[in-house]
Amino acid sequence: MRLNTIAATALSLSLLTGQSALARDYYFGSDLSYVNEMEDCGATYSRTGTPEDVYGIFKSSGANLVRLRLWNDPKWTPYSNLADVTKAMRRAKAAGLPVLLDFHYSDDWADGEKQLVPAAWATLSTDEQAEALYRFTYDTLMTLHAEGLMPDQVQVGNETNGEMMGDLSWKEGQAKKPINWDRNARLFKAGIKAVRDAGAKTGTTPRIMLHIAQPENVESWFLNATRAGITGYDLIGISYYKKWSKMDMAGLGAVINRVRHTYPDKDIVVVETAYPFTDKHLDGNVNLMGADSTFSAYGFSPEGQARYLHDLMQLTLDNGGVGVVYWEPAWVSTKCKTRWGSGSNWENATFFDFDGKALPALDWPKAAYVYPVEMTFRVRDEGQTHLYLSGDFTGGLAVPMTKQGGDFVYKSWLRPGTRLIAGVATTPETLKDAPASEITVPDKAGVIRP
Repeated sequence: MRLNTIAATALSLSLLTGQSALARDYYFGSDLSYVNEMEDCGATYSRTGTPEDVYGIFKSSGANLVRLRLWNDPKWTPYSNLADVTKAMRRAKAAGLPVLLDFHYSDDWADGEKQLVPAAWATLSTDEQAEALYRFTYDTLMTLHAEGLMPDQVQVGNETNGEMMGDLSWKEGQAKKPINWDRNARLFKAGIKAVRDAGAKTGTTPRIMLHIAQPENVESWFLNATRAGITGYDLIGISYYKKWSKMDMAGLGAVINRVRHTYPDKDIVVVETAYPFTDKHLDGNVNLMGADSTFSAYGFSPEGQARYLHDLMQLTLDNGGVGVVYWEPAWVSTKCKTRWGSGSNWENATFFDFDGKALPALDWPKAAYVYPVEMTFRVRDEGQTHLYLSGDFTGGLAVPMTKQGGDFVYKSWLRPGTRLIAGVATTPETLKDAPASEITVPDKAGVIRP
């Protein structure tokens, strides 16, 4: 694109009454799946030293979403089954906290490295597995609805980088097999349909999330999923851990920005992240969050942990995302054993110090944030068949504009005060030669019209 030095010669900006900065829902969430187990093991949580209800603590901190994982039949633990999740959801709802229910479709951890089919479904055909997945999802949601606990959001799969419900013969360190997208799509479609059918039956509208681990894997996965015909979801979830990602925070922001312009009808959430507040430990269990999980800008400190979360949320907002969910901020050390040893592998990455008192990061939802405003790019229809918009704010992507009345329109949420470059053309190929203008995003909703 060729930049015009005087912006007004190419694009004029007029303001209108439209979407305000807070017209969308923004999510400040925490995964509290370990809470029931930790409390059974004697854990307490407090702000000042007096034990309090942990859900009440998170509610008072400004949190507005609780994430809970669900395994099919975890015989190795009495937690994260339907009974345990029901108990947790009841507590969350009592505290006024919406719930994101995370179906792993496994009897054990499903993550970016492995996806293990539930043992009861291991010998079924693909069609039978799709039906079993549908029934499990639908029946679970109907059971929860009968208890007044229909979740507000539902994850169809957890960190599904590999093929969903994979072979039980998987071994640690084993290379991933290529995804069979015909089978994978059938399973995802079954889960999405189950959520939609349960919502229709109960008069509810839980939002559906698909979730991939680490930003460097997101674009290729969703491209393949789209080609395979996977549709009908609302949210794209991304896990971001420095320890396991090849990207820095700026790289994450660039991915969020490109993905939200590639899939403008989806909301983007960093649905898992964590940061250590210390390099010390209370128990003998090896902590997963070490020096390889830190950035030099934040180091190891409670204040650094809080600043990381604030900056990550602002980065997400600036790039068009709608929220962040922190993974297991209540997985404190106790006398109990996990399969990895006594205590916690996460004690230095929680929101509570080694005495169970709240750290500054707990209140990250209350920090000051700059929220985006909705800008409408509007070009008069002069007989063109198609128009495409591009600029630095789209990450260089050519995004199609939509016909609306006598105009072509494209809407985008942008940070107030941002200076951006934009141009339009009839084909993606000719955008590089199209006139472009430099524009400053105002502090309220507006329209940009050539």
